[in-house]
Amino acid sequence: MLQEAGYEGFWLHRRLTAAGLRVLVIDPSSLLVNRRAKRAKTDRIDAKAMIRALMAYNRGEDQVLSAVQVPSAAQEDHRRLVRERQCLVYDCTAHTNRIRGLLLTQGIVGFDPRAGDADQRLDELVTGDGRPLGPRLRDEIRREIARLRIVIDQLKAISAERDAIARVRKVDAAPAERDVADADATMIAALARIKGVGPNDSSVLVREAFWRKFNNRRELAAWSGLAPTPWASGAVTRDQGIAKTGPAIFRSHMLQIAWRWLQHQPQSRLSQWFIERTNGANGRLRRIMIVALARKLLVALWRYATTGLVPTGAIVT
Repeated sequence: MLQEAGYEGFWLHRRLTAAGLRVLVIDPSSLLVNRRAKRAKTDRIDAKAMIRALMAYNRGEDQVLSAVQVPSAAQEDHRRLVRERQCLVYDCTAHTNRIRGLLLTQGIVGFDPRAGDADQRLDELVTGDGRPLGPRLRDEIRREIARLRIVIDQLKAISAERDAIARVRKVDAAPAERDVADADATMIAALARIKGVGPNDSSVLVREAFWRKFNNRRELAAWSGLAPTPWASGAVTRDQGIAKTGPAIFRSHMLQIAWRWLQHQPQSRLSQWFIERTNGANGRLRRIMIVALARKLLVALWRYATTGLVPTGAIVT
């Protein structure tokens, strides 16, 4: 049986698998479609296309579709911690920007809504034309500060739970005795020992990427979307940039890790490679090369998490 990966998640896959059926979950974007500007699209047409792709896949044509690795129920539940934290960080930024935006309309800058005495300072604010804040605006900002504090408290609780997982070290247990959750926790703890890779970085790497089974570094780079996309036709050859096939938020996080790697691991081989390639270069070339460094660093951290191979020159505490 064939199922498209979508908003329904993987509960149907588990239900059908438990019933004894063989289920293949596919990436919808991997199916071939008509390239015309306007094409007919109905559920019946999509179902027929999936059946044709499945028949070709069973004949051994692996390129007609891309199968999705289905996480276990425990893995899917554990990665909620990372994703919820990302949502809370977004909400925290949104509340903070809204409060500052409301105050900016009154000519007030420099107010920190995350401070503990924000409520008291709110009563002391004076607008740019010398007036106190209006009572309606002050009440609105006070309610916004209350919502912000709820988000901050939840963010602290989730961060504490995340850090507790990163401190766990179960390296003494035999691999056969560890379940999936223990294996992921072990990888998180190992990655957190690398200087410049904190608990949040290691949690994102493992929960979003390293729980998957990659056969080689090319598969990992292709999944992340950090691999280049060539375009060659006849005598014309050019590069189209990175593929951007993986989750965008993961690529963004990898770029942040790469910049921090240059700061905390300047003697590593990867940092030296980046410095040699960008010596005297302008900002645009550095931004291009940081993507290449992020791809190489992702592969190096994957090898360390799965095999214990420390990146050359890296400092492990």
